Amino acid sequence: MAPVCIDALAAAELEGKRVLVRVDFNVPLKNGQIQNDQRIRAALPTLKYLLNHGAKVVLVSHLGRPKAQVNDSLRLAPIGAHLAELLQQPVRSLPECVGPGVQDALQSATEHIILLENTRFHAEEEKNDPAFAAQLAALGDIYVNDAFGTAHRAHASTAGIAAHLPAYAGLLMAKEIRALGHLLEAPESPFVAIIGGAKVSTKLAVLQNLLPKVDQLIIGGAMAYTFLAAQGQDVGRSLVEPELYETALQLLQQAEAAQTEIVLPLDTVMAASVDAPRAAQVTRLDSPSAPELANLTGVDIGPESIARISKALAPARTVLWNGPMGVFENPPFASGTEAVARILAEKSLSGCQTVVGGGDSVAAVEKLGLADRFTHVSTGGGASLEFLEGRELPGLAVLKHN
Repeated sequence: MAPVCIDALAAAELEGKRVLVRVDFNVPLKNGQIQNDQRIRAALPTLKYLLNHGAKVVLVSHLGRPKAQVNDSLRLAPIGAHLAELLQQPVRSLPECVGPGVQDALQSATEHIILLENTRFHAEEEKNDPAFAAQLAALGDIYVNDAFGTAHRAHASTAGIAAHLPAYAGLLMAKEIRALGHLLEAPESPFVAIIGGAKVSTKLAVLQNLLPKVDQLIIGGAMAYTFLAAQGQDVGRSLVEPELYETALQLLQQAEAAQTEIVLPLDTVMAASVDAPRAAQVTRLDSPSAPELANLTGVDIGPESIARISKALAPARTVLWNGPMGVFENPPFASGTEAVARILAEKSLSGCQTVVGGGDSVAAVEKLGLADRFTHVSTGGGASLEFLEGRELPGLAVLKHN
């Protein structure tokens, strides 16, 4: 069942109401400057919808990990100023999120949109404290959760608050659920999943849940080395998880039995360290081990692997991409990740459904200016992973459902 979206309410049900909106404004800041405003821009459709229907909007968000202490570098005022520019209307940022001062400010505010202070300045937020949730709820008439990126957290502002107010999904939340839910329930075939990242352990549940649903599973990033090493290949000093060798082999066997191809790298870029790009070399993974390999680490997929991925994606009609192909934050080792981003951007032009999730993958497509080419770019990191694992997210479970 899908949660009821806020656009299901009649205009009269929103006019003059104070709507408490949980947004995900946990954006990167450097010296008080926003480095990437994707999550802020993603919330704009919901905010504009509510404002256009006469609602007073009160925004709730966290920022960073202040460890339940006030941290001036993690205040939300800079985000409020940026939001005002995007909306082209005043946004009032308050220095607190609960308490008598907040109530008074809401009563006297002439602005139509108010941004409360960082909820994680209070220990009660992450503890999902009922009294704290009730204090937040007292600030609104209706609750809207539009923060898919935090939907996997059972916090006061993402779950507890729904016990006190009518609770709906925002437009972004509904969009995320439709896009990711379609992958699990009714993807157009051939369906290909590209899963990358550092460790198999962080993506194991996703691999297990997707394996019966996909036609091909492409594995890249450092997690591929665990699969290769489990099959007896020499991967030098590359990151591996020996305790998961048996699990990796079982997944390969399950894929073979289901006639689902698992695509692993054919070659890899090896380097003495991530800080030594000049000494990097491309190594065929099925070649006899060379003595110098023992001192090298895999940092990216090689050109043959990129070509193989491109061939595997050619017939695809639905593609999910989660996780980079290498140490992409270091530009000399970003070739594999950038190649996948460009291949998928081209696939989108042919009508292929392309969904990208995970912070690093999203950062890559944003950096390349390709985000608008994809069918859907998810704002959820851990939340999108848990959704793809088939787990129930606390922030969704508490909303009104159809």
